[in-house]
Amino acid sequence: MEIQALLITFREALEALLIVGIITSYLKRVGQKKFTKYVWLGVALAILASVGVAMLFQVVFTGFAAMGSEMYLKISIIFISSILLTQMVFWMASHSKDIKGNMEGKMKTFITTGNIIGMVIHSFLVVLREGIETVFFFAAITGGNIGAAITGWGSITGLTIACVVSYLFFKGTMRIPLKTFFKVSGVFIILIAAGLLVQGISMMQDIRLIGSVIPHLYDITWILPEHPIDHAHFLRDTGVAPLLSGDVGLFLKALFGYSSMPSIEEVIAYLGYFVVIYLLVTTDNKKTTEAKVTGTQGSKVLKAQVK
Repeated sequence: MEIQALLITFREALEALLIVGIITSYLKRVGQKKFTKYVWLGVALAILASVGVAMLFQVVFTGFAAMGSEMYLKISIIFISSILLTQMVFWMASHSKDIKGNMEGKMKTFITTGNIIGMVIHSFLVVLREGIETVFFFAAITGGNIGAAITGWGSITGLTIACVVSYLFFKGTMRIPLKTFFKVSGVFIILIAAGLLVQGISMMQDIRLIGSVIPHLYDITWILPEHPIDHAHFLRDTGVAPLLSGDVGLFLKALFGYSSMPSIEEVIAYLGYFVVIYLLVTTDNKKTTEAKVTGTQGSKVLKAQVK
């Protein structure tokens, strides 16, 4: 859970810090530093609102638990989180190139029109989006114990790393492009999303919400049990210890959704998820290439007409 929390917090906090940094740097560059306080006001309000959302989520979880429907809420949040994590990676990949221009353009409009309220609301919404997503993802990876994720070392470490990276970026001392950071972290986020997807399917099968054609497609408990309890049971039943510890399996299960005895539906969903991601990436790259080719051709035609 802590590694998941670290990656998610790092990713979300870095996005928010970069956008806020772009805004405040622009205000300083154009000699409008006096508006910075309104940007930070929006940020502060967004953080408070995110805490409120976290508390509301906790109350909702408690209510569902009292009604005996907690599992259905957990499953729903897991599936939604898997979709949101995937969308988050693709959104940043497509917007990272022009995000600076967009943010500066909006701030220029606010300054020109003297729209201070709009400036506060814009900063508020930018950070609130990341805050709500973080709360939602924490609910998914902890099964509803959001407080544990927020106060754990994973989220604290992720926030610290995000602050350091954004500081180095705006000071101009960071040599590694942010695009590389987002690509690497994006790969891990995709793996977490795939793991959440199969965990959701597994939970649905556990409560008999859906069935399974082949409940256990294979069994590699003898190599890597997915939990210390499975490790102990295998040792008790066979007299031989598995090759790897159940603690390793528990770590991989929490991070990537590992299962030593998956159903055929889990395997199909896991592999199918990556096929879909591959197709989306391929399609996106194809569109980008076509756009570049079209732009180059248009530029050549324009130059020819000028001549």
